[in-house]
Amino acid sequence: MALNLAHQIGSLAGTQIAAEVTTGEQSSSATANVSGVRKVPLANLRCNAPGEALSPPILTPPLTPRSAENRPAMMSPSLSAACQAFGTLSPLETAEESSASVAWKEGGKKEEKKGVPVYVMMPLDSVTNGNTVNRKKAMNASLHALKSAGVEGIMIDVWWGLVEREAPGAYNWGGYAELLEMAKKHGLKVQAVMSFHQCGGNVGDSCTIPLPKWVTGEIEKDPDLAYTDQWGRRNYEYLSLGCDTLPVLKGRTPVQCYADFMRAFRDNFKHLLGDTIVEIQVGMGPAGELRYPSYPEANGTWKFPGIGAFQCYDKYMLSSLKAAAEAAGKPEWGSTGPTDAGHYNNWPEDTPFFKKEGGGWNTPYGEFFLTWYSQMLLEHGERILSSATSIFDGAGVKISVKVAGIHWHYGTRSHAPELTAGYYNTRYRDGYLPIAQMLARHGAVFNFTCIEMRDHEQPQDALCAPEKLVKQVALATGAAQVPLAGENALPRYDEYAHEQILRASSLNVDGSAVDREMCAFTYLRMNPSLFHPDNWRRFVAFVKKMNEGKGARRCWEEVEREAEQFVHVTQPFIQEAAVALMH
Repeated sequence: MALNLAHQIGSLAGTQIAAEVTTGEQSSSATANVSGVRKVPLANLRCNAPGEALSPPILTPPLTPRSAENRPAMMSPSLSAACQAFGTLSPLETAEESSASVAWKEGGKKEEKKGVPVYVMMPLDSVTNGNTVNRKKAMNASLHALKSAGVEGIMIDVWWGLVEREAPGAYNWGGYAELLEMAKKHGLKVQAVMSFHQCGGNVGDSCTIPLPKWVTGEIEKDPDLAYTDQWGRRNYEYLSLGCDTLPVLKGRTPVQCYADFMRAFRDNFKHLLGDTIVEIQVGMGPAGELRYPSYPEANGTWKFPGIGAFQCYDKYMLSSLKAAAEAAGKPEWGSTGPTDAGHYNNWPEDTPFFKKEGGGWNTPYGEFFLTWYSQMLLEHGERILSSATSIFDGAGVKISVKVAGIHWHYGTRSHAPELTAGYYNTRYRDGYLPIAQMLARHGAVFNFTCIEMRDHEQPQDALCAPEKLVKQVALATGAAQVPLAGENALPRYDEYAHEQILRASSLNVDGSAVDREMCAFTYLRMNPSLFHPDNWRRFVAFVKKMNEGKGARRCWEEVEREAEQFVHVTQPFIQEAAVALMH
C-alpha cells in the first residue's frame, strides 16, 4: 500500500497547478495598489453550470465554541510530494521576506504574502486532567493531515484550571509542552489561548474543566467573587471583573494571577515564541470572550434567541455602580441595576427596559447604567491587555482578544442581547468602535466570531443579522486601524458556509478597493467529522482559496477538483486521523 500510495502521489506531483490570470501587473506587496487586478465579486465563486442553484444547507444544532528552521526535519516523502502537488509548500524565505514576517508577528503590516492564513481549533480536551496529550496517536495523525492541507497552524486552549490547578504558582505545563513540540515537528504555527475561564456550560463545550481548585475554594468562602444576576444566580465560568484589583485570591488580585500565569507561560516556552507560537489570545471572560456571562446555557438558564440578563449584582460590581452614581450626582441610581429588563429568555418587546418605544435603555438612567456597565468591561480588557503586552513585549508574537458575535435581535433598536453582554451597541450608538480603539492602543488583534453566518439562515422573527454585524465590526476595526481576524461560531462543512467566510474575510465592506483582508481565520473545530471524505475535500479547497487571497479569480469547482485529487492520493493518513479521533 505504501509503495502504491507513493507512486500515486509521485504522479500527482508531476502535474502543474493552473496559474492565476490577472489583467496588468500585480505587486506581491499587500500594501501595493492593486487596481490593475480585475476583481471578481466573491459572490460569483462558482463556475456557471446549467440548472445549478445555490441553496443553504440544512443546519444542525449548535455545537460549542515559515522560517526554514521551523520546517519539520523529516517529512515523509509521500506527504512532501502531496504538499508540493497541491501548492502548500513555499520556497525558503529570503532575508527580506523573513524580516517582513517578523514585522507582521510584532504587529506591523502584513506585507510578505497575500491571502488569509487558516488555523484550526484543537479539541477542548487536547490535554487531559493528568496533564498529558489526549489521544496522542490521533493528534499526531491529525496534525499530519492539517499540515498536508496547507493549514497555517492550530489554536490551543491553555487552561488555567489544568495548569495551575492544585496551588497558587504551581504550574504544570506537561501536556502543553508535548503538544507544542508536536506542532513544531509538523511545521504548524500555534495560537495559544490563555483560557482563564471554565470549560463547560457554553455552546459546544464537550468537556468540563473548572477554574483552579484553590480559586473555587475562595469562591466558596466569598460567593460574590462570581458574577451574579438580579435573582441571585451565581455564574462560575469566570471571576467577576468587579474584584479585578482586589487581593481576593490568597493575597493576589485576579489580574495579578492572570499576569503571573502568562509570565510563567512565556518563561517556559520562550524557545518557541515567535517561531512556533505566533499569537497569544488573552481570555477575558466566558468562552474566552471579552463579555459578561449574560447568556449561560448551563442547566437551561438561557436558550437562543433570548436577550440574556445583566450580570452586575455581586457586591463588588454594586459597589462600583454606587460610586459611579454618586460621582454622576445621581446616588439614587446606584443601588441596583435595571429591574425591568426581563428574564434570560424574554424578547426585547417583552420588557419595559428594552422595548423600542419608551424603553428605559433610551432614557438618562439607561444611558448612565449602560455606559457604566460597558466601561467596566473595557477597563477590564485594558488591565489585562496592559499586562499581556508588557509580558510578551519583544517576544515576536501577536496579542489578540476575542469578541462575541451576538447577532440575534440585532435588527431591533435596543440590541438587547448585546447590551446585557456588555457591548453598548444600539441603533443610535456604535458599541464596537470603543473596543477596537482600546485594542489599537495596545497593538492587539480584534478576533470576531459568526463569520460563516448569513442573515437569512437565522430566525428572522428574532431579527438576526450576522452579516450586518460583521460589516459593522469590519468598519469599526478599519476606522481604528486594528487588524481583524475571524472564527466561525458553529461547525460547518458545506461550501455555502465556506463561500461566506471567503466573502467576509475579504473585508470588501464599503465598496472600496482598499487591499485589506482579515489577518487570520480560525476554523472551529478539529473532530472526526472534519476528516469525512466529502467534508475534508471541501475543507482542503476552502483552505486553498483562503491562502490565495481575494485577488484570486479561479472558481470553486476548479479548486475543488484539485482538492479531490489531492484527497484521493492522501486518503490513507486522512483515514488514519479520522479513525484515531473516534477512539
